[in-house]
Amino acid sequence: MTWNSTMSSGYSSLEEDSEDYFFTARTSFFKKPTGKVTESKDVEKKRHLRTEFSQEEIQQKIGKYNSMTKDHLKMTLNPTGVYTGFIKVTMDLRRPVTVRGGQKGPGVAVMQEAFYLPRGVINTLHISSENTVKQVIVALLNKFTVADNPAKYALYKRYRREEQVYVCKLADGEKPLFLRLLAGPNSDVLSFVLREQQTGEVMWDAFSIPELCNFLKILDKEEEEQKEAIVRRYGAYRQRLEEALREVRGP
Repeated sequence: MTWNSTMSSGYSSLEEDSEDYFFTARTSFFKKPTGKVTESKDVEKKRHLRTEFSQEEIQQKIGKYNSMTKDHLKMTLNPTGVYTGFIKVTMDLRRPVTVRGGQKGPGVAVMQEAFYLPRGVINTLHISSENTVKQVIVALLNKFTVADNPAKYALYKRYRREEQVYVCKLADGEKPLFLRLLAGPNSDVLSFVLREQQTGEVMWDAFSIPELCNFLKILDKEEEEQKEAIVRRYGAYRQRLEEALREVRGP
C-alpha cells in the first residue's frame, strides 16, 4: 500500500500547540543531489565548529542568513536569545510505517494500518534553536500520524564538500536549527533526511503484534502480485511458442 501524499498547508508553532515541538505541513518533492553519497560517522572531521555564540554573534549570523535566503523562510531572534526558523526534512523511509486511523466512535479503539510513505517528500518544519533532533523526529511522525516508536528512526544530515556528498547520523540532542544557521539556507550545502535506524538487521522484537501482522499482510499482497506477474509473463511466452509451432507445422 502507498501513502496518499496530499497534505494540507499551513504552519504550527510551539506558541500555538500543546506539543513540545512545532512544525508545518508544507511539503514538496526532493531532487537528490548529484555526486557519490558517502556515509560519514564524523560530521566535521577536518574542522572544528564552535557550538556557543554570543547573542550579538547570533544576530549577525541571522542577518546574513536572512539576506541569503530565497524562499522567504527567514529566522527570527527573540529578546530571550532563542531564535526560530525553518528546516526542510526529506522523508527517506524504506520500510512500511504503522499509521493511526480515525476514531470510529466513543470507546472504540483507533485502528492502525501499515503504509509505505512516499520517499522524497520534503516537510518544512518551523522550529526553535532549543528544539532537538529527537523532538524533530517526533514532530515528523506525528504529522504523518505514525504510531511507531520514534527510537526506530534517525535524523541524518547530508552535506557536500569538494563535489563529494556525505551523509551522517545526528545525535538526539543536537539542534538542527543551529546547524542550519551555520550552513546557511542553501540545501546543497546542508539538508536533513529522516531514515530508519541503521542497525544492520531489522529488530523485529521492537515491533508490536499488530505491526508485525500488518507487515505480513503487505508481504502477502506483494507475493500475490509477483505471482500474477510471473503467470502473465510465462503465459505470453507460451502463446508465442504455440504460434511459432503452428507456423512451422503449417495448415
